[in-house]
Amino acid sequence: MKNIAIFASGSGTNAENLIRFFRRNQSGLVKLVLANRSDAYVINRAQSLDIEAIVFNREQFYQSGEVLTILQNRGIDFIVLAGFLWLVPDSLLEMFEGRVVNIHPALLPKYGGKGMYGKRIHEAVIANGDRESGITIHHVNQKYDEGDIIFQATCVVDKVDTPESLAKKVHSLEYKHFPRVVAGLLHQL
Repeated sequence: MKNIAIFASGSGTNAENLIRFFRRNQSGLVKLVLANRSDAYVINRAQSLDIEAIVFNREQFYQSGEVLTILQNRGIDFIVLAGFLWLVPDSLLEMFEGRVVNIHPALLPKYGGKGMYGKRIHEAVIANGDRESGITIHHVNQKYDEGDIIFQATCVVDKVDTPESLAKKVHSLEYKHFPRVVAGLLHQL
């Protein structure tokens, strides 16, 4: 069984879904949730599910190596970014080469990059008249949303969709596919 760490910056619904999934699936175990914001609700979700949650700052992530040490000390094998909004430092990418993945609420390469997250993405998809949106699960590299694509799933963008209704469609795709894709990647390790 592989040990998973989840990095998140927000409410943590995907993190909770992954934690619950891997309690039933023996390919992995979510051992740790790390957040870069002390007010991120993902901390509460993790703690309510008896998962260790750690908050860190920029210095601990980019300069001191404390976050990398935490991951090593917990025996982490695989890292999942679930709504995490910082670039991952090279030291962490090197230590976990090929074992850091992210989910993005759009069909990359469209609507990716710095500042493209949450409602902004869905607003852009609708404003551009796209008839399709979806999710992309990809490897993480040194640039926002430019790692190799692992999996995509699509949904129809209806003329009556709002950013909120489109977000619900995309979120249902995340819930359905993200844990299964991560489990498949763990089987390859």
